[in-house]
Amino acid sequence: MALLIEESWLPATINHPPMSDEDFAEFCSEHPDLFFEMTADGEIVIMPPPYTLTGVRCSEINGQLWYWNRMAQRGASVEATGGFVLPSGARRSPDAALTTHRRIVKVSAREMGRFWHVCPNFVVELKSDHDRLRAVRAKMREWIENGVELGWLIDPDRRAVEVFRAEAPPEILLGIDTIAGEGPVEGFVLDLKPVWEPPSVADHMTDTSWEN
Repeated sequence: MALLIEESWLPATINHPPMSDEDFAEFCSEHPDLFFEMTADGEIVIMPPPYTLTGVRCSEINGQLWYWNRMAQRGASVEATGGFVLPSGARRSPDAALTTHRRIVKVSAREMGRFWHVCPNFVVELKSDHDRLRAVRAKMREWIENGVELGWLIDPDRRAVEVFRAEAPPEILLGIDTIAGEGPVEGFVLDLKPVWEPPSVADHMTDTSWEN
């Protein structure tokens, strides 16, 4: 299925007949320059590749989460290239997530090397320049409704973190430089300073020696 969509129209959604995990994976592989998710209603969400700075910020978040989990051994951490099939039937990919051992054992042997049919315990979504805040908030609510215990929506433009928990309204934290995990990631502390201003970028902006 060829897709010819102007980038200015993205993100966008299209309707598509039901697909198996294998069909969805093949569909995604046919369009390597785009990113896809699927809603519980079967709509395909089409997103452009993230800007480079968004990728730098995501790498910082995932690096901190991965290192902490390597020491804590809570489960498996994953970044945006890893997708999940949620109980609702939606196929979603978080910017960062952790799934505990207790949930991983529920993944069948057949699914282990494919999309995991399980909801992670903890997710992070990083708002990019392409994202509409309303849409990212809706995605966070979807994560919670499907079993996520703790979710962080990180918005670098506002230097804000919106904390999502089950059966509680979101908590908005402004002007913070760290945020402490709880529940499935209790003990994890995310240093937000390199997310707000990645060192490699900030140093480059102030160092003019490369111009000589």
